[in-house]
Amino acid sequence: MKALPGVRWSKEMKCWHIPYTKEAYVALKNVFPDVDYSGAEIVVTETPRQLYIELPKNETDSQFIRSFRYYRWDAKEYCWVIPNWGSNLELIKSYFKDRKVRYERKEPVVLQNDLFIPEYKPYQMLVVNVASRQLKIYLVYKKEVVAGLRKIPLIRWHHTERCWSLPYAEKFLSELRKIAEANGLETVYQEIKTAKVKPRKSRHDIENFRECPEEYCAKLKELRYSTNTLKTYTDLFEEFINYYPEVLLPDISEDQIIQFLRYLVNERKVSVSYQNQSINAIKFYYERVMNGNRKLYHIDRPREEETLPEVMSEEEVAALLKSINNLKHLAIIMTIYSGGLRISEAVNLKIKDIDSKRMQIRVEQSKGKKDRYTLLGTTTLKVLRKYVAEYKPVLWLFEGEPGGRYSVSSIRQVFYAAVKAAGIKKKVSVHTLRHSFATHLLEAGTDMRYIQSLLGHQSSKTTEIYTHITTKGFETIKNPLDKLDIFNEK
Repeated sequence: MKALPGVRWSKEMKCWHIPYTKEAYVALKNVFPDVDYSGAEIVVTETPRQLYIELPKNETDSQFIRSFRYYRWDAKEYCWVIPNWGSNLELIKSYFKDRKVRYERKEPVVLQNDLFIPEYKPYQMLVVNVASRQLKIYLVYKKEVVAGLRKIPLIRWHHTERCWSLPYAEKFLSELRKIAEANGLETVYQEIKTAKVKPRKSRHDIENFRECPEEYCAKLKELRYSTNTLKTYTDLFEEFINYYPEVLLPDISEDQIIQFLRYLVNERKVSVSYQNQSINAIKFYYERVMNGNRKLYHIDRPREEETLPEVMSEEEVAALLKSINNLKHLAIIMTIYSGGLRISEAVNLKIKDIDSKRMQIRVEQSKGKKDRYTLLGTTTLKVLRKYVAEYKPVLWLFEGEPGGRYSVSSIRQVFYAAVKAAGIKKKVSVHTLRHSFATHLLEAGTDMRYIQSLLGHQSSKTTEIYTHITTKGFETIKNPLDKLDIFNEK
């Protein structure tokens, strides 16, 4: 094998890798003439809504898949996905008729959430605020109204619930009222609360509680997953294995995995994010720890709700900082806002990370194991110098009483006390300071690419969410309907 051009051994996959070139292919056939080279098996899995195609990498085949409308590549499952409609399946079968193909059909598990479809009158636009996270809009179809709705960013139609949805924001709510008024509709506004998440059983309430296998934790560390990911995955995997306390791990079937996922959604009513993390934690064990094949769980998951983060105004941030009397507490909160830091980044700051000459804060090995530089405000530097002179930290910028890093829970307590003292009624957290930092930069005219770099976002799409939060310029937009000469006033 080592004589083949470009060959290398993969410890993780436990197999040899050879670049796919004509020379390497000819050399391989010469070394192993008795092997069947007709091609690796192609797997086409059919569900009522999708076709999942697993096949070896080949540019010709990839071009064929790309010829279908609405194709996509699923990087997690390592397969192509195309809609199962029209003659798509027949075209697939015709194209691969001379190849080794295994066709499978699976009925997806539909995880039902409780649907809320209220009653409303033909002359009404019903706007339902779901837990201050999402707006759902119900109305009788009217071409002019729908045309107005489609102009609102992030809006989308839900066929099953027969409604439109938007992330909750006051400016979106205001725009909906304007559209309703312009089209002679009465706006009816309602607020509902979602079902509370049912807590999981404590390990102290489970007899013979099973700990996460050592090889699971070892594999996470071997692949250099972050401490937070290690804790999350092990915690979620323990919930899964203790759901079947009498079944050995290798004996847990795919049907039992799906039954557990049903339990999470239908009984515990967990979020989409929690559900997806649980699936990933389970897949990690069977695929990475046990070196099993990639597994597709054909589950019609509910789409994750598009929500907008809460943001404080500049006046509210000023009031928050003014309400803090303790110098160390003020330095912590001011640094988080000044640099747009995550709370974990703030507690991990060292004294050497403050660059007063370049007016920057260095953030080391943050989310995604990336380093970055962010802003250090002049006012923040003055407060930090006073704080360092008085408290004399040794290694960490913010140290607790024993001398170690300041705790995350203590920062949260400081923040919530300041919020209460400042009289801020919004539902905010320490992370709101980071959202506010980005929004205020955008409103000040800062280029989106710089904001992305300061926040450490890998994708620009993550940063673009702040364009839907800012209110700057929104009030200056004139509704096009107001320009039309409809009524001849006498």
